[in-house]
Amino acid sequence: MKTTWLCAVALAAVVARPAAQDYKAYQNYDFVPGDKILFEDDFRSDTDGEFPAHWKLLKGQAVVNQMAGEPIFALTDGNYTEVAPRMKTENYLTDPFTVEFDFYVKPDAFDAVIVYFKSDDGDKGIHVGHDLNTENLDNDLSATLPGDPDAFKNTWHHVAIAYKAGQIKVYVDQTRGLVIPDSNIKPTSLYLAGIGDKDNPMIIKNVRIASGGGMTMIDKLTKDGKIVTHGILFDVNKSIIKPESMGTIGQIAKMMKDNPGLKLEIGGHTDSDGDAAKNLTLSQARADAVKKLLVDQGIDAARLTTKGYGATKPVDVNTTPEGKANNRRVEFTKAGSPGAALRRSPDTSGSR
Repeated sequence: MKTTWLCAVALAAVVARPAAQDYKAYQNYDFVPGDKILFEDDFRSDTDGEFPAHWKLLKGQAVVNQMAGEPIFALTDGNYTEVAPRMKTENYLTDPFTVEFDFYVKPDAFDAVIVYFKSDDGDKGIHVGHDLNTENLDNDLSATLPGDPDAFKNTWHHVAIAYKAGQIKVYVDQTRGLVIPDSNIKPTSLYLAGIGDKDNPMIIKNVRIASGGGMTMIDKLTKDGKIVTHGILFDVNKSIIKPESMGTIGQIAKMMKDNPGLKLEIGGHTDSDGDAAKNLTLSQARADAVKKLLVDQGIDAARLTTKGYGATKPVDVNTTPEGKANNRRVEFTKAGSPGAALRRSPDTSGSR
């Protein structure tokens, strides 16, 4: 793999997404990721200028570069360049599952990332950008996001895709851009594709694939006595909550409003990377940040306690990216009267 230094120079001047978090814009966001992370890559373990270790190159050229001080995956040469997660099994997607990633559109670049799902009926694509459309489905659909297409460029966007019982929902930032009620496909794996060159690469980061989900928050709490979620995301090594976490935050807040006697402990957990004492401090700060955001949603602070556990209670190994991702989590544990009745509310996370 040749080092695309021209790409690195071109990216150096690009401005990343502002640090300010616009939670209000995400008030109606209802995406919640799957329960178990199958694949996660932020490209921080890869060498600048090399192809990332946890991916397979199917077509074209691609490379890890730095952008505003953070590693990104740049698809630099090809129509289409195609890259796939390097998984232990060929068929790893099961019903339901979710996919997330961030992408950046340069002014003169191809303005969409294509997510291809492999199935027994061939490869089916979803083109995700300001315009969204499907490829090779029985009934191809399209949609356009609100706002100026030019304003869509030169900024980061978060993509979230949820698959459940044949239905596919596609979110771009806070907007549910496309709903495919009956896709008639059963995906078994996926790959990403796009058009790129050295000056105008297709740029992605923070890729995550998760399985499971679909159970309501109150059902999880009733069944297990706690809710384990990977849907509350933070900036790296910080307690700043990303706005795309509002789908999970909103469901927790609604559950607590529907059950006014419910009290919860918010537990922050990290992986084992870094200093143990710093991880404890970070996990406490993150738990406190979640509490503050729930209070902002109208939950009485007296109903919430917080505790940072650092890396002391792993649920997976700390030797793989996926294991570490599963260990980085927020848990909500039922407190107070163990016999308190919980009221189930309609499941707003399913089909609409």
